Amino acid sequence: MFYSRYTPIGEQFAVPAAPTAFKDAELVLFNLSLNTQLGLNWDAATACLYLSGQQPLPNTHSVCLAYSGHQFGQFNPTLGDGRAHLIGSFLTPNGEAIDLQLKGSGATVFSRGGDGLCALGPAVREFVMSRALSSLGVPSTDCLAVLSTGQAVYRQGSLPGAVVARTARSHIRVGSFQYLALQQDEKAMTQLLEMAMKDMGLQLRESREENIFSFFQSVCDAQCDLMLKWLQVGFIHGVMNTDNTLINGETIDYGPCAMMEAFSFNRVFSSIDRQGRYAFGQQPNMASWNCGRLAESLLLLFTEEQPAIERFSGILVNFSERFNEGYQQLWRNKLGLLQTHSDDQALVTELLELMTQHELDYTNTFASLTALKLHKLQEQFPVAAVLKPWLVKWQAMTEQYDDDQVAAMMTRFNPAIIPRNDLVEEVINDYYQQGKSTLLDTWIEALSTPYQYVDYPEKWLKSQSDPNRYQTFCGT
Repeated sequence: MFYSRYTPIGEQFAVPAAPTAFKDAELVLFNLSLNTQLGLNWDAATACLYLSGQQPLPNTHSVCLAYSGHQFGQFNPTLGDGRAHLIGSFLTPNGEAIDLQLKGSGATVFSRGGDGLCALGPAVREFVMSRALSSLGVPSTDCLAVLSTGQAVYRQGSLPGAVVARTARSHIRVGSFQYLALQQDEKAMTQLLEMAMKDMGLQLRESREENIFSFFQSVCDAQCDLMLKWLQVGFIHGVMNTDNTLINGETIDYGPCAMMEAFSFNRVFSSIDRQGRYAFGQQPNMASWNCGRLAESLLLLFTEEQPAIERFSGILVNFSERFNEGYQQLWRNKLGLLQTHSDDQALVTELLELMTQHELDYTNTFASLTALKLHKLQEQFPVAAVLKPWLVKWQAMTEQYDDDQVAAMMTRFNPAIIPRNDLVEEVINDYYQQGKSTLLDTWIEALSTPYQYVDYPEKWLKSQSDPNRYQTFCGT
């Protein structure tokens, strides 16, 4: 049963808007497993009809959501869905609420002069990256389908247009609360808060203040945990603005994103992040900063601000403490250190310095150590020669443990395969040139089990993109 989830908050927040009907649309990519998992069970024809804007979902109407946002630190009071339409929400078989949104579905009141369309390349990127990140264990929105529209999109030349059908547990962003705070709409913010708490499984209490602090703590925890997952697998989001920060801790917006290959905490791939604000190692700081902006917005709901500010500040301190503990444990997990030792930090620091100095591949370095403990695939995942002196120290520290236990831990935290940047670009080019990709047909299946240590084609494992030249761009 579909329903209009955000309409009760008001038309200033959920603005009625119909997506463009693309009558020549064709289904290019369809996530069949997600289709089944969510309980939709659509056939291709039905999916194409609903997701191309040709037929509205039953019992609901389409909206575009309003939100504000700090974009690279600069506040923009009115952003909103400029090329997206939330066509409805529904409950999965296990009772979980899910939003279904179309991207590239035409202009809205928030388009700011843009055409509201999407090219095929960014749509394919979102399909590949969201599926890969989910399989890596990173909380993420999901891509149900990509459709070609049969129309051209003009960016730097003419490109085939596409629509992305995205599912998410919620589209409530930090920027959603910023927008309602700017409107001084206490009633709407209270409604949004209670909706968000329900969606996050939080119990509503009689005290509104305690509800707010419980909510804020949960948002901070979710963001902290998400950052640790990004660091674990080497994901660089590229545009961590408050309008791209979902309060439930799901990854959203796969525009200028990439996977880190040559290791550096300063690695940046986004063409628009010229100052390195959202570099790989800066992402946790930015997540905490974004949570601070949420706290500022929530002050609207308090009659006395100073006590609330002090309580929010304490929760943000807990964010740092939670992250620091998780960060130290992350490296122990990746190195198979089953217990904590005083020498752990020195061992980790030395490894990361060597990786940075020699631009070692992040995934392959930890995969090579994992292969050692698995006693297999060492030719496929060779340990870099420059690590041999360090390796003696690591082996001395881990020899006190059972290799099977060490390997079991390391295979949970060190993927053997990731969505390599050059391969993503190759898939995108295949769709531009041929409308399909034989590479994706086989590669996407392997990406669904990334922690499985088996023989892979060398091309899937090789670090190919030049970290000093490779760039990604916003899909608009």
